[in-house]
Amino acid sequence: MSTEPMAAVTKGATPKSQTKSGGIDFALIYRKYGTVLIFAGICILASLLSPTFLTEANLTNVLRQVVVVSLLACGVTFIIILGQIDVSLGSVLALCGVIATSVMATTGSITLAVLAGVAMGMVTGFINGFVITFFRIPSFIMTLAMTTVARGAVLLYTGGAPVSGLGEFKIIGQGSIGPIPISVLILAIFVVLSWILLNKTKFGRYVYAVGGNDRAARSSGINPDSIVVKAFIYNGILCAIAGIVLMSRINSGQPAGGVGYEFDAITAVVVGGTSLMGGTGTITGTIIGSMIIGVINNILNLMNVSSYWQQIIKGLIIAIAVILDVWTKSARSKKKA
Repeated sequence: MSTEPMAAVTKGATPKSQTKSGGIDFALIYRKYGTVLIFAGICILASLLSPTFLTEANLTNVLRQVVVVSLLACGVTFIIILGQIDVSLGSVLALCGVIATSVMATTGSITLAVLAGVAMGMVTGFINGFVITFFRIPSFIMTLAMTTVARGAVLLYTGGAPVSGLGEFKIIGQGSIGPIPISVLILAIFVVLSWILLNKTKFGRYVYAVGGNDRAARSSGINPDSIVVKAFIYNGILCAIAGIVLMSRINSGQPAGGVGYEFDAITAVVVGGTSLMGGTGTITGTIIGSMIIGVINNILNLMNVSSYWQQIIKGLIIAIAVILDVWTKSARSKKKA
């Protein structure tokens, strides 16, 4: 057997991080390691800007603060990989959280409260997914409508007044097992579950397939509508868990809670490397993105930066993340060409 083809391959091989001309492929390096490098850089910068950043109390506080956004981000990762969007996260969070606290105040049972909140999350998720797929309505329009409906429903249900008298409900958001907050353990469980669903199940493979090319997925026997509905239901469940954790942490059912959380969650997902065009994304990247947003929020608060400036900074972050996503995809396309 001739060894010439093998020799040619060996001689022509170049490291994956290099271009054919021998230069470094910065687009590939950014896509693989960019999020981690950004997170490390922000942590180093934060430690230099504030001596209290690396204290145990502050780091624990950061972990508690990122739980809610991270739960939302894990759910909406599935939605964005599918090439869809959900802007109703904050309102659904408030509705599910208030339903849970209301059941808790009435029955005194944490189990019933959690089940009621999760059931409401599943219902809202199913409604979003069904209307989007059955009536072919853009997900942005449908979830924008759900934002108003859910917020109006929770205000109507409570009369605008917070739900109090929650008893032991606060243990979910404020309690700890040893040095580890219970809310962080809850997040860890759902991060692992989300990772398994996305990487080790047929459902996860179908999510990537539908997000990458809806028509090709349909031609191969996949039902894209079913996958979208299931993804929205799962997203609704995580919205409910996030709402329960948030309301438990503040120990009251706040009908006005969750405002703006959808923006932080979507920012975390995009910063974590999930493309708004669909087809690509990871749960690991999403969690790192959530930590980046959490650290940025924390350091801005430690430095007493105005909330108005914080909004501007977050807006710039998501714009830069999208620009980098487009740049890396363009660079890869040119390389293939």
